[in-house]
Amino acid sequence: MDCGCYGTQQRSFLTKEEKIEMLKEYKDSLEQEAKGVAEKIRNLENN
Repeated sequence: MDCGCYGTQQRSFLTKEEKIEMLKEYKDSLEQEAKGVAEKIRNLENN
């Protein structure tokens, strides 16, 4: 399966542990994004 990603290929079937780890990383990313949004709102409200 070639996605045109210049040699990088994502597997189609992940283990349960891999799925859990990916979801945890995604959750952490979303939490960081939410913190950034809250900070931006505070900055805008205070200026």
